[in-house]
Amino acid sequence: MTSSQPPIIPSIHVRALATWIVIFPLVALGLTFLGPLLGTLHPVLKAFILTVIVVPLAVYVLVPQLLKLYVWRVKRSRERGIR
Repeated sequence: MTSSQPPIIPSIHVRALATWIVIFPLVALGLTFLGPLLGTLHPVLKAFILTVIVVPLAVYVLVPQLLKLYVWRVKRSRERGIR
C-alpha cells in the first residue's frame, strides 16, 4: 500500500457479518459438544459457560483473522484494478 491510499477499514456491515460467520459455528459446536457434558445445569448457566468460551475465542482470535483475510482480499483486488 502506498502512502496515498487510505488504510482499509472494513465497514460495520462487514464486521457484523464476519462476527456472525465466526459466532454461529462456534455456538453450534459448543452446544453439540458441551451440551452433553453440562447435562442438567440450568440453561442460563449453560449459556454463561458457552459464552465464556466462545466470545473471547471469537473476539481475540477468529474475527481478527477473518478481517485480515478480508483486507488482504480487498488490497489484492485494488492492485489488480478489480472492484
